[in-house]
Amino acid sequence: MRNNEEAEGFDGEASNTSMISGANSPYQPTTEPVHSRNVFMAIRCDLDYLKSHFGILKVIEVVLALISFIFIETVMMCSPCAGVYLFEFVSCSAFVVTGVLLLIFSLNLHTKVPHVNWSLTDLINTATSTLFFFLASVVLAALNHQSGAEIAAVVFGFLVMGVYGVNTYLAVRRWRLGDSRDGPLQTSEYIRARTASRGEVESRPELQ
Repeated sequence: MRNNEEAEGFDGEASNTSMISGANSPYQPTTEPVHSRNVFMAIRCDLDYLKSHFGILKVIEVVLALISFIFIETVMMCSPCAGVYLFEFVSCSAFVVTGVLLLIFSLNLHTKVPHVNWSLTDLINTATSTLFFFLASVVLAALNHQSGAEIAAVVFGFLVMGVYGVNTYLAVRRWRLGDSRDGPLQTSEYIRARTASRGEVESRPELQ
């Protein structure tokens, strides 16, 4: 009888000891994947980009395109309306596309897709926006009815066209020189991130 009690006591102490050692063990299971933490840490505001020439130009382009779109939206009557519709489409499209690119670059989201030539993508966007703003502003200037909203839209249209033109010039220089933050630098950042992720997984045997 006493032997059974001692055995039961021994089993209880052993289970308690295992529970305590398990609670104090540094190798605790986790439900949070390592790669998800790395992706979350990669999304951060890049203040260096926002302070650069391209970041400042992007912000100005987004603001001016939005102002141009607001002015053209306040036009209540038009006949013919081809110039108004064209300018409305160009200003809205430029605002959306440039705004998305600004968000991608300022949050370093482009580093998650290193296979895309982001430098060339930015160049195509700025060159296309420059051309279309020029055409839309010229057409609106020729077909407007001398209303305040149309005149203001034309002025801001030519202004944002000039900013896009400067951005296009700088983007062409960057693309020709190959000195872009989206090329070799992006690839090296991607490789370092993958290496760090693999190193972290290998150093934690419980995740293997």
